Amino acid sequence: MIKVIKSGIFLVAILMFFAFSCKNSNDKKFTTDEQSTQKSIYLIKFTAPSNGMLFSLGDNIDLTLKLHDEKSIPDSVVLFVNDKKIGKVSELTYKLKTNELGLGTLTIRATAYRAGLHQTASTSVKLKSNLTPKNYSYKVIKTFLHDPDAYTQGLFYKDGFLYEGTGQKGASSIRKVELETGKILQSINLEEKYFGEGITLFNNKIYQLTWTSEVGFVYDFTTFKQIRTFHYNTQGWGLTTNGKDLIMSDGSNNIYFMDPENFSEIKHVEVFDNKGAINELNELEYINGDIYANIYQTDFIVIIDPSTGMVKGRIDFKGLLKDSDRTNDVDVLNGIAWDEIGKRLYVTGKLWPKLYQVELVAK
Repeated sequence: MIKVIKSGIFLVAILMFFAFSCKNSNDKKFTTDEQSTQKSIYLIKFTAPSNGMLFSLGDNIDLTLKLHDEKSIPDSVVLFVNDKKIGKVSELTYKLKTNELGLGTLTIRATAYRAGLHQTASTSVKLKSNLTPKNYSYKVIKTFLHDPDAYTQGLFYKDGFLYEGTGQKGASSIRKVELETGKILQSINLEEKYFGEGITLFNNKIYQLTWTSEVGFVYDFTTFKQIRTFHYNTQGWGLTTNGKDLIMSDGSNNIYFMDPENFSEIKHVEVFDNKGAINELNELEYINGDIYANIYQTDFIVIIDPSTGMVKGRIDFKGLLKDSDRTNDVDVLNGIAWDEIGKRLYVTGKLWPKLYQVELVAK
């Protein structure tokens, strides 16, 4: 009899335990849902500036916030620009000074706090250059032969020779070229699946990009033997170096500074002139502390301040290739090489039969 009673008591205890647990579980679930609802708060929104608006460096941008509910006044509002804290704002309007900000995209966030909760509103604008670029034309100093079958994607000068990277699947290569004759002295071809792009020389190695394969190649400068590959997650267009970093374009208005060892991004700048973004930046060359960049499908090369992305100059090469040298196959201006010792500038184009030594002439 005692044994039965004990078993019954034990069974009742178990049932009470589960009932209590279920109740607590339900209570906990209700509490969590209630807390989740309470954490959702809407206090402010931006009414100015509108997303995508364009301003000039040095402009004051008038920021305007609006309360969602006049009865729900935030305890405080903190302003951020590109994740950098600007500080607390005490009113719903604020004048943002841009003279010390960088060109390009400004993501502006305002985080409002009330009773331990918070909500963030954001807007995004663009900041263009406040500098009018210097305009240049050119003077042809000397004309050289150039392989009319070379779809030029990269070019540099070293010790009296030109080194050229060519594109198109099945025709991509790296080649050493005799300047005076245009004769190909040495070359290596890429696999047919690759579309070759920009090249540069760094630490006695040639680096080469590909267009959409997101893979690049490193070669021994003397033998052209492939040493290794590297990867990146954008398109490859132009490539140059400042002696410390590799500098890359991807067809946008971005210039990327990459680590030569692992090709990770160190930083990037957005390129703007006084009118707006300069897109489709193509072949690159680093000259006297500036970046020279072909603008794809145009006769222009822009001169870029690498620290800011600001366009300092604009070179118009219209008419460089004579009509008598044009064929149906001739493509766009692309290819910049700089002789650092001789201070000589060379330019050519895709499938052009000529390459030119030029001097810039200020307009």
